[in-house]
Amino acid sequence: MEKPDFRPIFFFDIDNCLYPRSKKVHDLMSVLINRYFETHLSLSAADADMLHMKYYKDYGLAISGLVVHHKVDPLEYNREVDDALPLDGLITPNPQLRELLEDIDTSTVKPWLFTNAYITHGQRVVKLLGIEDLFEGITFCDYNKLPFICKPHPQMYDKAEREAGARSSEDCYFVDDSHLNCVHAQARGWTTAHLLEHDMPEPPERASKYQIRDLESLRSIFPRFFKSTSAGRADQPNPSQL
Repeated sequence: MEKPDFRPIFFFDIDNCLYPRSKKVHDLMSVLINRYFETHLSLSAADADMLHMKYYKDYGLAISGLVVHHKVDPLEYNREVDDALPLDGLITPNPQLRELLEDIDTSTVKPWLFTNAYITHGQRVVKLLGIEDLFEGITFCDYNKLPFICKPHPQMYDKAEREAGARSSEDCYFVDDSHLNCVHAQARGWTTAHLLEHDMPEPPERASKYQIRDLESLRSIFPRFFKSTSAGRADQPNPSQL
């Protein structure tokens, strides 16, 4: 009989989290999304951008609004937007990130990817980063199932807990660059770190218990989850991260 796995889960967002915003992948994606709106809905550039932003605000994902109101094929959209992003050469292997992730003590915690993208994009990004072998699974927005469920909807966090095998919300740890996603994760009992890059201004209100400026800070917040910092230490965050 297989031994029960009682390890807590450490969820990692992907885009603008495992690589920096300075890569401008989000900007490139916005261009392709607007182009899709223009081409498939016969809209002007201004109207396409306006509708794109409306659907993003109303649904969390532009594709959700497109499916609800225009019955587009979500997998076709994925091919023309996410999978069409020119990521080769833009996102490259990151030895420092790999060293950090290799330092995770997988005997005490399960590293898991958690993204609002479709699986093809998520897998492509972590492969380009050279870290695809360091996670035990991925929870993604499934474009094959309607209605779409994505962060920060509570059902998406339920899905992540179920797929990763979390025993409870208290066994979940999370890092994401999205203020809103962190607010909702913290509210449901996940121990959450909001990644706010060095050039980003402080938010009016903290999103979660922890706020960090780089992923390396995870070692000082959660020393027991890293081989290099776990010996005899409880989680003792630096006061500047509280």
